[in-house]
Amino acid sequence: MTKIAVIGAVLDNPKECQSQFNDIVSSYKKIVKGRMGIPFDTEGVSVISIIVSGSLDEINSLTGKLGNIKGVNIKTSFSKKNIEK
Repeated sequence: MTKIAVIGAVLDNPKECQSQFNDIVSSYKKIVKGRMGIPFDTEGVSVISIIVSGSLDEINSLTGKLGNIKGVNIKTSFSKKNIEK
């Protein structure tokens, strides 16, 4: 069963965690369908949204790894619709 979700991330100190964040997202490129990042340079914060389509386990694995990075705050919103493949 495939789910569609949006992962919202706020990086409180992007200079320290951006590289690790990007590496993890890149390792899940199979389920990542789109990504948008907005830097707030004067505030020292970045806000990123990632659109994903994958199994619940894959999406939860990605969000868990991202949420374990120091200075990264994650929230995920899932579509209620299940997609058959």
